[in-house]
Amino acid sequence: MLNDRKLAVLRAIVEDYVSTNEPVGSKALAGRHGLGVSPATIRNDMVALEEEGYIIQPHTSAGRVPTDKGYRLFVDRLSTVKPLSAAERRAIDTFLGGAVDLDEIVARTVRLLAQLTRQVAIVQYPSLTRSSVQHVELVPLGPQRVMMVVITDTGRVEQRVIDGLDEVPEEAVENLRQLLNRVLDGKWLNNVPDAVVDLPSQVPPDDRPLARSVLSVLMESLVERHDEKVVLGGTANLAAMDFSASLREVLEALEENVVLIRLLGEAGNPSMLTVRIGAENSHEGFRSTSIVSAGYGIGDQSLAKLGVVGPTRMDYPGTMGAVRAVARYVGSILAGQ
Repeated sequence: MLNDRKLAVLRAIVEDYVSTNEPVGSKALAGRHGLGVSPATIRNDMVALEEEGYIIQPHTSAGRVPTDKGYRLFVDRLSTVKPLSAAERRAIDTFLGGAVDLDEIVARTVRLLAQLTRQVAIVQYPSLTRSSVQHVELVPLGPQRVMMVVITDTGRVEQRVIDGLDEVPEEAVENLRQLLNRVLDGKWLNNVPDAVVDLPSQVPPDDRPLARSVLSVLMESLVERHDEKVVLGGTANLAAMDFSASLREVLEALEENVVLIRLLGEAGNPSMLTVRIGAENSHEGFRSTSIVSAGYGIGDQSLAKLGVVGPTRMDYPGTMGAVRAVARYVGSILAGQ
């Protein structure tokens, strides 16, 4: 166990190294931080921290830099999440509040996260398994064409045009629309197939071909969008970052959609903030990075996750504050739709 003074020295080393990207020496710590002890005492504490694996000396006669273990202790015990300023909160509210649908919410969120943190931002689309039907619309486009629009409670909009129908009256389309909304309102999307299996028998015989065609397209659209989707932003920020691994390895890992989904993990409690540092990341390409992520959702229901990827030498308090704040804003916007 480290005493309070050694913990203070470790905090100072992490903060200085993140700020300067230069190994930190005892004289610099004594001059910049009010530690209340001499440089010689700080040197002894740094030796003890090095023996415990919290810092290393990259070169002889150089100062020390934190290890993954040191960053972990800093995040767990020494750092506090930096709150956003009132101006930053207003800017987020204005920027995200102008989005009109889920695609725009995700696009704006990933841009905002990348700008706030200067890292690579990742936003996962809400899972279909955690979405329910809010409304179904059927719009006649002619005697043999109908447009179907399915809107979910998480803001997803599925839109399809159904061609090649037998000529159907607008009254039949309207009756089917009403029936679909009565049967599907509030249903989880993965329960839709069971909910509509007997629906054709509930319409007049002449309207059943229309009902079967609409249901067929509805099922296809749900299956096609069932795969999880993530969106990246700020990859250009990688050029200004330092990684112990090659930049190519990080870029290759970011290109793998399945890896990113696994990286974010299952969406947990929306208030939960997760930080994985260096070797804690299972994928080899992310062993030189840190990932800060949070769930977002409606109330206590998590829908997906968002986060950022950057070097282990990152501003953890500021990054954690930005990720948590943006996740909360996205959840509040979805809840208001």
